[in-house]
Amino acid sequence: MSYITSSSIISPLGFSSKETFNQLVAGQSSVRKIEDHLLSPEPFWASLIDSQLLEDTWYGLTKSDAFTKFEKIAILSVFGAMKNTAIDIESKDTGIVLCSTKGNINLLGRNDQNFKSNRVYLWKSAEEIGRFFRNPNRPVVISNACISGLLGMIAGHRLLESGIYKNVVVVGADIVSAFVVSGFQSFKSLSNGICKPFDANRDGLNLGEGAATVVMSAKQNNATDILMIGGASTNDANHISGPSRTGEGLFHAIENSFSQAGVGAEQTDVISAHGTGTPYNDEMEARALAMAGLNQVPVNSLKGYFGHTLGAAGLMETTILLESMRTGILPATKGHEKPGVSVDLNISGGNREANFNIGLKTGSGFGGCNAAAIFSKD
Repeated sequence: MSYITSSSIISPLGFSSKETFNQLVAGQSSVRKIEDHLLSPEPFWASLIDSQLLEDTWYGLTKSDAFTKFEKIAILSVFGAMKNTAIDIESKDTGIVLCSTKGNINLLGRNDQNFKSNRVYLWKSAEEIGRFFRNPNRPVVISNACISGLLGMIAGHRLLESGIYKNVVVVGADIVSAFVVSGFQSFKSLSNGICKPFDANRDGLNLGEGAATVVMSAKQNNATDILMIGGASTNDANHISGPSRTGEGLFHAIENSFSQAGVGAEQTDVISAHGTGTPYNDEMEARALAMAGLNQVPVNSLKGYFGHTLGAAGLMETTILLESMRTGILPATKGHEKPGVSVDLNISGGNREANFNIGLKTGSGFGGCNAAAIFSKD
């Protein structure tokens, strides 16, 4: 078991977990039509962090210009999480895990005199982030498509269980860049409005940018700590970008997580789904949840609020799930109006209030990767 003792989100909806969560509960979305020729020659719908707010917040922390946008949001997220805990990030007993899909990919091909060419590599960003916080350990880098953040938590959980560290700081971040936008445009997978997870009229996803950090510990630090009691990943080996049509890969990740946690579908109170709003992902995920016997469990997707934040998604959405478990409020699935998958799911079309004791987080990504994690208040 691992205790999640602190968290922090940097998102277009707020620069803290609570601010972002409150915006979700209020039904606010930061997804909008973007017309920026530096990102795309044609308009697209996405959720972007306010550049001026980011710079003002950054210079309130440090006057250094030695970090990229990607690194800045990651550092601000870590800083926010560390403010709320007595855990020492400078200790040899504390490890750092950096999760991202693309990192500083926007530096590729640019002649940027401010950064050396090796800054495009994730290991270099992780090294710079670790140095900023004076952490003495070599950071772990997790980059496995859109399950990176969730997989990072599973890695942190295992690092704690193995006794390698007493505490682990897991941070995930990604930004919207021309490289990322063009990639998703080539797949024709972007929606022409706010995405509609699990809806009959869903037509694609929205990109988003943000960062989230969770601080995990081998021992309880606060009365509000939530336990991570299981987590697993699988690969369905189906296609380089398309998910399995059967959902078996994600189903096995869920079942393996339940086995580790010692709980089952009948004890699960809430699910935070990946729910991208694309036809194939949502159908696959719905089938996996049904195979696991989770049809009646309240489930939501957060992509309609701040978009798909790629490698940060698992961490941002887990942080919101933990807030739901603490407050007893499950935000609605924004954009969902009419059921549009082949199995019945208990989609949260409006905010719900209940006692959520056991929570499940799921994620899937390109290359057939899948992940699941189980959390408990007790």
